[in-house]
Amino acid sequence: MKLYDLTVRNTKNEEVSLSSFQGKVLLIVNTATGCGFTPQYEGLEKLYQAFHDQGFEILDFPCNQFGNQAPGTNEEIGQFCTLRYHTTFPRFSKIDVNGKNEDPLYTYLKSEQKGTLGNNIKWNFTKFLVDREGNVVGRFAPTVKPEELVEKIEALLKA
Repeated sequence: MKLYDLTVRNTKNEEVSLSSFQGKVLLIVNTATGCGFTPQYEGLEKLYQAFHDQGFEILDFPCNQFGNQAPGTNEEIGQFCTLRYHTTFPRFSKIDVNGKNEDPLYTYLKSEQKGTLGNNIKWNFTKFLVDREGNVVGRFAPTVKPEELVEKIEALLKA
């Protein structure tokens, strides 16, 4: 199985094939609106604005598995992110990233890039970097700020 074989659900619960992002550099992030890392939305949007025209996409997957920090509906989460952080990158339907109901996308991502303390996602704002061919080339802890990924993103965009 490859990344582009998977489908996810958008905020209207419609299926979206990840093949629609083929040829792009992707940053896939599990997010939450009530987390200490939530201000990273600002940094994510700055990355998106800086690199979107060069073939970069951020795929935002809200997740409520960590401390009930994304309790709203898809619409409420979208309104929060748009009003508070002015995000414009694609947001998808809320998912689980661990456990029996984990989304197949996260099963795949975790199989491609293991975590430092095991394979589960430890918290909100874990980031996966994907090259233009769909290879998962990096996994970054929530403590890694979006701006710390600039050089890695630039290198993938130039490759």
